[in-house]
Formats: sequence, structure tokens, C-alpha cells
Amino acid sequence: MKVGIIGGGPAGITAAYQLAKRGIDVEVVEAGPNVGGLARTLDLWGQRVDLGPHRFFSQDGRVNRLWHEVAAGDFKTVQRLTRIYYGEKFYDYPLRAGNAFRNMGLVNALRCGLSYGSQWILNCGRKQTHENFEDWVVGAFGRRLFEMFFKSYSEKLWGISCHDLDADFAAQRIKKFSLGGAIANALGIGRSKHATLVDQFDHPNGGTGIIYDRMAKKVQDLGGAVILSTPVAGVTSSGGLRFPDGTVRNYDHVISTMPLTLMVKSLPDVPSELLTATSNLSYRNTILIYLRIDHSELFPDQWLYVQTPELQMGRITNFRNWGEEMHGDSPDTILALEYWCNTEDELWACSDAGLIALGTDELRKTGLLGNAQVMEGHIERIPRCYPVYRTGYKQWLNPIIDYLREFPKITPIGRYGAFKYNNQDHSILMGLLAAENILGQAAHDLWRINTDYDEYQETERADP
Repeated sequence: MKVGIIGGGPAGITAAYQLAKRGIDVEVVEAGPNVGGLARTLDLWGQRVDLGPHRFFSQDGRVNRLWHEVAAGDFKTVQRLTRIYYGEKFYDYPLRAGNAFRNMGLVNALRCGLSYGSQWILNCGRKQTHENFEDWVVGAFGRRLFEMFFKSYSEKLWGISCHDLDADFAAQRIKKFSLGGAIANALGIGRSKHATLVDQFDHPNGGTGIIYDRMAKKVQDLGGAVILSTPVAGVTSSGGLRFPDGTVRNYDHVISTMPLTLMVKSLPDVPSELLTATSNLSYRNTILIYLRIDHSELFPDQWLYVQTPELQMGRITNFRNWGEEMHGDSPDTILALEYWCNTEDELWACSDAGLIALGTDELRKTGLLGNAQVMEGHIERIPRCYPVYRTGYKQWLNPIIDYLREFPKITPIGRYGAFKYNNQDHSILMGLLAAENILGQAAHDLWRINTDYDEYQETERADP
């Protein structure tokens, strides 16, 4: 058997790794110059940086065992510190009552409590059937908390009103992200302790991308191929990959992590209604602005969430605080500022110099820089990295899923390929289970991964 895999991100390279270990002939075809996808690591100014904060944690024992097998002890457990920047103040996350009350002030804290209480009374005896993100969050935590801690960040990320964002995003992410739960508990209005971001996480020495580099090397050592800088034009219905020059490579099975919409459009004779469905699904782009700062102790957080609506940035990662293996002997700090946009937006077309100036200006406004100076910048543009859960998106996605079930030689997985807002561990799990399906060891329904929301909550560390 020979398996072709489009994409060397966590899902694709995991599937290749598992198949190669069991004697399957695999070829990974990656459009970029490196494996790792959204979890790759860069060398920058003599330091190592990830594409944003990619910490590893999973409650799934299978994922933990695989990750630790590849890490082989070459990682450290990092004590997590993250905060929320809102209204020119920094809130502990998860919130602590004293910090929250000092930042909010008594009047605002009481308004939050009254808003929550009013919503709780309104909810009594009513079945909650919210269709959009805004109604879901307001129904769970009250309008005041929604407007303070959910609205701005979510609308920056998705580029649409929270009213136009499907409730699936809330059901899938808030139990894990648990911002509202943290706020409610800090204010003494939570019914129970929500699952919060874990207090510690694992991170490979030298960056999260090391895991996928090692998997790729193992694939090659076992006789498989990892072909870089080679875009794929599409997929054939019989299990082949079509390249821009018109050539086709045939396989017994294809695993695709290319964007679902592009993959479907590449198939021959796709019904017009399916093409219409793909045109109604979209992805959001990310711009990462890396800034080199002439200071070694700017702030202690690994990352910060920027909830303030006056700033375009959504998140700041401080790689200085992820372990000395990341910065080595350098006395400087590298920060990554995250911005989200659509391809047609002015921000996406902005020059590197313009983006660096924007990031520097916004960072200065937070007060995090103090008197430190920005020495230089670097830009990474990542297209189609967030599948947009627009209200009612399933009416377009479900017919596509049903259609693709008719092609047993094609397996779409990963954040891009399955149109799912996966964490790193979800994509690893998809790769694991896809390999089991191809090996005939199981018949997993991969479309359910990261859909059964209660199954993947980050509540406790599973044994490796």
C-alpha cells in the first residue's frame, strides 16, 4: 500500500509517522519549506520562536503517549502565566477576586453581578437553544461580562459580529478557554469551578516544531518521503494528487490537510450545489508581527489576550518566558503580536514596514514596553488558518461531508482539511485515528473529532 499525504502539519505528519512505523509506504507533500504547519518553529535573530503560543496539553492518553514518545524527555514543563489586557488594565487569568475587583471597581463589579443574576433568573425553567455566539455567551454569563470579555476579542478574530458567529464556537471553545467561567468564579457567581487553561503545560526544548521535525525524519528513516516546497493543485477521485504542472501521482489512499474548500473544488465533476456550499465557507488569515526588543524582562506572561477594542491586535506572545532554550544567550526579548484579517482587507496587503510600525505603536500603547526600544521586526503571513463558524455554517458543511463520504480513498483531516478549529492535540488525534482507519484497525468517524465537545475538555493531565 502507498499513501499520499497533503500537508506536513500536526495532523498530516502524525498520520505519516504512524503509518511508516507499521511498514506503509508514505509520501508527504508539503507546500512550504518546513513541516509543522501552524505548529512550526522559526529561527529568528539567534533565537527560536513558534507561530504564536503553541503549548502542548491533552487529556487523551493516546495523544500524550505519542507526543512523549517523540519528545523523548527533551521538553520542560512550563508554569503558565497569562493575563487579559482590557481597559488599560491587566487581569489575572484565571481571574482572582482581588485583582478583578481592583481593576473593575466596585460599581462595575456589581453591574457584572447584577447582569449575571438577571440572566440566571431569566434562564430559569427555559431550555437554552441559542443559535449564535452572542446569545450563547449572554445566556451563560450575562450581557455585561459578554461585552467586557468576549465581544471585542471574538470580533477581532473572526471579523464578523458575535451575532453572526455560530453557537458551535462557544460550545467548542468556552469550556476550554473558560474566560467566562474564570470571571464568574472570581466574582463569586459561578455555579461550579469551570475547566480553566491548565496551570502548566509541556513545551519542547527549542520549540514546538521539533516534534514534527522528528516525526518527518523518522518517516524518511523508515523509507518514506517528505517532499517540501511542492504545492498540490488538487485531488483525484481515485486517490491521486494532481500538481500545477499537470502531473498526477497515484496512491492507494490520500490523506488531505489542504483547505477543505480548495480540495473539494479540485475534484472532478463536483455538483454545482456543492460548489455553492464551498463558496459559503471561509477561512480567516493571521498576520504575526515579531518584534525584537532590547530588554530581557518586559513582563512575566507567556502570552496575553488583548480584549481592548481600541487595539487591533488580539494576542501577544512573549517567547522569553518559554524557556532558556528558546532565547539562548541573547539579552533581547522577541514578542509576537497577532492580527487577524481577510484576504481582501487592507491589513493583509499592508507592507512589512507598515505592519511593524502598527505593531510597535499598539504595543507602546499597552505600556508593556516601558522605556525599551524596538530594534527590528519580522512578518509572517498565514492564510486560511481559522475556519469561520459563521451562523448556520453547517447547512453548507454537512452536504460536503456527506459528499466526501462517497470517496473512500480520500481522508480529509486537520484544522484546514476538516474545517475544524482544532488545537494541536486534536490534529494529532486526527492523524492517529486516520492511520488506524487506513491500517484496518478501526473505523473511526473522523468528522466527530473536536465535535463531541465534552470529550476533549482540558480538565486534568492524563498519564503519558
